[in-house]
Amino acid sequence: MPVDHSEKAFEAAIEAQLLERGGYTKADPAHFDRERALDPTVLLPFLNETQPEKWEALEQILGTDTPHVVLDEVCKAMNSRGSLDVIRHGFKCYGKQLDLAYFRPAHALNPDTFRLYHANRLTVTRQLRYSTRNENAIDLVLSINGVPFASAELKNPLTGQNVRHAIHQYCHDRDPRELIFQFKKRLLVHFAVDPDVVMMTTRLRGKETTFLPFNRGNNGGAGNPENPAGYRTAYLWEDVWQRDSILDILARFLHLEVQEKRVGGRTVRKEKLIFPRYHQLDVVRRLEADARTRGTGHNYLIQHSAGSGKSNSIGWLAHRLAFLHNDKSERVFDSVVVITDRVVLDQQLQEKIYQFEHKHGVVQKIDENTAQLARALRSGVPIIVTTLQKFPFVTEHMRKAAEETAKARGLAQPREEDLVLPGRKYAVIIDEAHSSQSGETATELKAVLAADHIRQKAKEQAEAEGLSDYEEEILRTMAKRGRQPNISFFAFTATPKPKTLSVFGHRGPDGKPRPFHLYSMRQAIEEGFILDVLQNYTTYKTYFGLIKSIEEDPKVPRRKAAKTLARFMSLHPHNIEQKTEVMVEHFRTHTRHKIGGKAKAMVVTSSRLHAVRYKQAFDRYIAEKG
Repeated sequence: MPVDHSEKAFEAAIEAQLLERGGYTKADPAHFDRERALDPTVLLPFLNETQPEKWEALEQILGTDTPHVVLDEVCKAMNSRGSLDVIRHGFKCYGKQLDLAYFRPAHALNPDTFRLYHANRLTVTRQLRYSTRNENAIDLVLSINGVPFASAELKNPLTGQNVRHAIHQYCHDRDPRELIFQFKKRLLVHFAVDPDVVMMTTRLRGKETTFLPFNRGNNGGAGNPENPAGYRTAYLWEDVWQRDSILDILARFLHLEVQEKRVGGRTVRKEKLIFPRYHQLDVVRRLEADARTRGTGHNYLIQHSAGSGKSNSIGWLAHRLAFLHNDKSERVFDSVVVITDRVVLDQQLQEKIYQFEHKHGVVQKIDENTAQLARALRSGVPIIVTTLQKFPFVTEHMRKAAEETAKARGLAQPREEDLVLPGRKYAVIIDEAHSSQSGETATELKAVLAADHIRQKAKEQAEAEGLSDYEEEILRTMAKRGRQPNISFFAFTATPKPKTLSVFGHRGPDGKPRPFHLYSMRQAIEEGFILDVLQNYTTYKTYFGLIKSIEEDPKVPRRKAAKTLARFMSLHPHNIEQKTEVMVEHFRTHTRHKIGGKAKAMVVTSSRLHAVRYKQAFDRYIAEKG
């Protein structure tokens, strides 16, 4: 099908898709209240129709002033708390709690929640004039119940402009002091779009604005694949902006990340609004859909490169799996266990989930001992964050606890049900999965979480075959090593080993194990999230060459050259202290300022022992030099 590449046609094509198949209605830009930065002709009827009793109660108090007072109160709430929080949790007006939006419930047990969900009014506005000071217009604005949440500037290469011009327009022609652009108060995300590429940002800072790619990837690299049916970027308005999708993003993806630290005796608060990158949105939704359909007992390998934002992906996935229901409105998992060594992940999860659910106690970090883990597992905490190393001791703890209980009850032996966890269904998310997760420690994890299933299966098989108690115990041990019907594993790693692939991967058409989802290192490099290590490494030999050709005159006295050469030749693998100085100083002077001051260096060693020694030497050197 031929594609019309003029800019107006591009804009019209997007609007037509949203109106015809995206679940939107067309908003009149003339109805937009520039002072309040919202559309009262959509917002007020929504509130009146979805909450008539509250509206009538307000009219009893306020009379004909009700619309103006309600608009003032909702603006006051958004200006202080941010539009995302108000969209999710509503606002108060004269003691009445008013909801600004309704989101899809996790199950179908209450039909009224679905009625309210379908009452949401999504609108698209073209050429929206937003300012009280000028007539500048945004190409496209998406709103929920009259509140704008996404903007888009559209460009077309065949008219001489592309996505870079759209970014320039946001950075230079869109004043972040305008109410509609003020951070988190109205618009939550801004898209720069052309027919081939999408970029996005959640905060306009003038020339300092940072845009991130929002692309599907193309053959393992950056960009988007060809689309035989039209524009390469059609996924944005056909899928991502589609009604159910964008409401889901507003409800359960967008996240305000808050960091507080003490600087000079005062607390400095930094806020960052997180909108998922495309691969994050894609992997979480695919995993959720597969788990909803297939239930428990399956393994998933997610191969996401460094720079992919795995912490956020894990957080979103954990939250969704913890509240996931199947088509029969049954919970798929009773608990989600996150296995990680990242000390900040539990706090990030707690903050995320509180924003989504406004509930405390959903996430529990196991930072004390094995007893704490056993209690969390037995009580069915929705999300448990722990390390893999605690699991081998859970069985022993439960045995001792069962013996103490039996003794207190005057029993000679503990009851069998006290020795195992209740028969529950678990999702286990493994952060940075390597071959160790397929070893003995992982076997113990399965033994703990699947003990009831393993015991029952072994008992049935032993009875059917007339086996002894000893042989039944052997069956239990064997069963620990296989897949368990009540456990699904979701393993995240950047560099899976063959064994990791074989354990967690799924078989492709060629019979070889493959990851369930891939965000490649090449794509991360091409999108600018990490540097290409192969293009940014320094060997001993080239480092010496740089010293000689740059810091010294190439024509040096023989004795001086020999002395310099001898010093660097002395940087033998066993002379780690000298190499440490070279590496740390090279990083300090040449590397650490790259990627916006977030650059990292990689040290490749010949053994684990060398890695430990280097880590110790680095710590000593940094402590000495300050």
